[in-house]
Amino acid sequence: MGANSHRESFPWKHIIGFLLSLVLTFAALWVALSSGLPLKAVIVIIVLFAIIQASLQLFLFMHVNESDSGKVQTFNMVYSFFIAVVVVAGSIWVMQFVL
Repeated sequence: MGANSHRESFPWKHIIGFLLSLVLTFAALWVALSSGLPLKAVIVIIVLFAIIQASLQLFLFMHVNESDSGKVQTFNMVYSFFIAVVVVAGSIWVMQFVL
């Protein structure tokens, strides 16, 4: 590999990803505080925004699709999803039954 083969350019993908993340965050905030929608609709919309934002960050910031080893990336994502589900379910369980 030559010195110029891995040349860094302006990080447009990171800027676009950051701006889209801000838009999704503020959209979720607006839905929660000012939309006047029923509670179940607000929760569904916020969860959808969260899934979109997580996917956006995986592909634009964490470079999931730029790896040579797809198996390792897939295992890491499945493991991370499992940990997230355990943390969320455990938190809900604690808030519902212990407090």
